Amino acid sequence: MTATPTLAAKDGAAPAAVPGAYRTLTKAAFLASVRDRTTVFFTFAFPLVFLVVFGLLFRGQSVNGDLPYINYVAPGVLAWGVGNAALFGPAFALMHWRRDDILRLIWRTPTPLPTVLGSRLLVAIGVGLTQAVLFTAVALLPFFGLHLDGSWPLALPLLVFGVTAFLALGLVVGSLADTPEAVAAVANCVMVPMAFLSGAFYPADLLPGWIRTASWVLPLRYLDDGLTDVLAGRASLGSLAIDCGGLLAFTVVFGLIAARIFRWSNRT
Repeated sequence: MTATPTLAAKDGAAPAAVPGAYRTLTKAAFLASVRDRTTVFFTFAFPLVFLVVFGLLFRGQSVNGDLPYINYVAPGVLAWGVGNAALFGPAFALMHWRRDDILRLIWRTPTPLPTVLGSRLLVAIGVGLTQAVLFTAVALLPFFGLHLDGSWPLALPLLVFGVTAFLALGLVVGSLADTPEAVAAVANCVMVPMAFLSGAFYPADLLPGWIRTASWVLPLRYLDDGLTDVLAGRASLGSLAIDCGGLLAFTVVFGLIAARIFRWSNRT
């Protein structure tokens, strides 16, 4: 009987080989993310489509006479776009690696699985930050009229925590689904309702009170809430810590679930 590999570190792994493997895997993950035109479109251009649609529908309007509508919608759509990309990429990769037995090959090499996942995280953070820069640059155009407060650098830790949380969720989806169609179905069933319930596509201040309360069990609410406060100049260190802490908690929960249901192959 063949022993089933576990997530534990492999005996005899060469520590000196890990940094080199990390660089190689990071480069490979980056090239894979930019070579596919469909992936590039849905990662960078698709969120801009929502920005244009909402910008046209609600141009010149404000919420409760306070901030312009765009200051609520832009952070929400950005949060959704970043979370969407961080979830889908790892989910599809993990599903393909397991289906094609690439994970078994990784298990037989000196490269530990955390190194492989770490390389994916680094690329996901880079993609998320690039998304944020591109999206914000477009939203700042006079047509959209986003007002960017001087506290915008506080968005950086939020984006890092947000990408990490949704990557962990992507590992859960990738561990459950065995086909590309299943990954897309599960991921969309998670992300689309979350976008509306978290206030990403509709200001949370205008949602019914019970939905606003219930939405705090969703990771996107913390990312959306934090980005909205930061870009509007309303963020404080206390509120930022709560949002980052919430995302960190989801990272731990999703990570534990992913580790529990992880499979090296569809045959095990």
